[in-house]
Amino acid sequence: MTAAPLHHLADLIADTTCDDLPDAVVRKATVHLLDTLGAGLAGAHSEETRIALAVLRDERGDCPVWGTGERLTPRAAALVNGISSHAYELDDTGGCDHSGAVVVPAALAAADASTSPVSGARLLTAIVLGYDVGRRILEALGGYEAHNGAGWHSTGTCGPFGAAAAAAHVLGLPAREAQAALGLASSGSAGLWAFVHDGAMAKRLHAGRAAESGLLAARLAAAGMTGPSALLDDTWGGLLTTYAGQESEPAALIAELGRNWKIMRSSLKPYASCRGTHSSVDALLATMAEQRLDAADIASVHVRLSPFLHGMCGGRSTATLAAAQLSLPYAVAAVLAQGHAGLDAYAQECRTGPELRAAMERIALEVDEEMPATEEPVVTVTSTAGRRWARRITQASGSPGNPLTEPAVREKFRALAGRVLTPERTRVLEDAAFGLASTDDVRELAGLLAGA
Repeated sequence: MTAAPLHHLADLIADTTCDDLPDAVVRKATVHLLDTLGAGLAGAHSEETRIALAVLRDERGDCPVWGTGERLTPRAAALVNGISSHAYELDDTGGCDHSGAVVVPAALAAADASTSPVSGARLLTAIVLGYDVGRRILEALGGYEAHNGAGWHSTGTCGPFGAAAAAAHVLGLPAREAQAALGLASSGSAGLWAFVHDGAMAKRLHAGRAAESGLLAARLAAAGMTGPSALLDDTWGGLLTTYAGQESEPAALIAELGRNWKIMRSSLKPYASCRGTHSSVDALLATMAEQRLDAADIASVHVRLSPFLHGMCGGRSTATLAAAQLSLPYAVAAVLAQGHAGLDAYAQECRTGPELRAAMERIALEVDEEMPATEEPVVTVTSTAGRRWARRITQASGSPGNPLTEPAVREKFRALAGRVLTPERTRVLEDAAFGLASTDDVRELAGLLAGA
């Protein structure tokens, strides 16, 4: 039982400056910031955000709720903006898991709560730290497959720690208070995968609650509240013991700390669906392009996948948006019925239309019991002429090994932000995000997010 790992993470949060970060890391943080803002602005008109706002409107304050014109307290704004950012499954992945939807709302709300201006360099550093701590917690819990496979939703369980790290850095907390913030964040660590069975809105809430919990933990720590110092590895009630047991990997907490920045392994999402569906969509699109096939030329699509992926994305329900976005058969069928798997392909009229239903009938899943959880599916396309092409995409679009180009990132942002902002406001916000490293006060950015 020791406080050492938590102490090292706290030192990282308190002592790191933007000058300590490689240029590529700062650029990556900038790109993920822009991507999260786009996802959050589009999600401002989601049903989940509407419900959250209806409940929280009495918590008036000065912190903007992105894309709505509403202003709430920092805590309430972090909650709603986190929900919005994850509402349409277009936020990034590969961190805690959905780090952007957790870290960015918490960091911006902390900047709004700060008594002094927060520079863009400090905000970007906070984002990097949030991604780093959130991912390290997940890896210490055994990694994505072990933790999520046990039923925990890592966005909700690990996200509060990332949000607390980001908020603590924005607020300039010294190491002792940053350590308390991480300890207090454990009180908000929660989230189960039960939503997967009926497409419940709870999945979106997990991101919002993680952002809110991390921000609250940092502000409470700044005011003097303490958290458990032996939180991570206490023999009774420690995070690793309680959530992971024999699956835990304590060394992952500080391995290459300050050198291997975890944000570099995070992915952007070109499709409006669970990351587990992306390589199958890529494989189908690549086969159609190479063989010059139209949807009418395809008789069937067969997907051989792991039991883990099937359990997470094997459903076929289209009753709710969340259910459809967790469905691999839907994502593949959307390419056949709509020509793409973007957000418009998940509109209610598409989900309930005869074209989509007919396309889903052409999609077959086969569970390969020997396939490792981390292995991408094999997609076999059969044409109406009887020809077959099998393909496995090992690096899905948007992953670190197959990244989106900067023009593609900007195009995605404009399409999403343009749903709620004017073209001029969208352009100014885009430029402000890419110029953030030289900004003296990030409240200028917040002002651009405020207008509907």
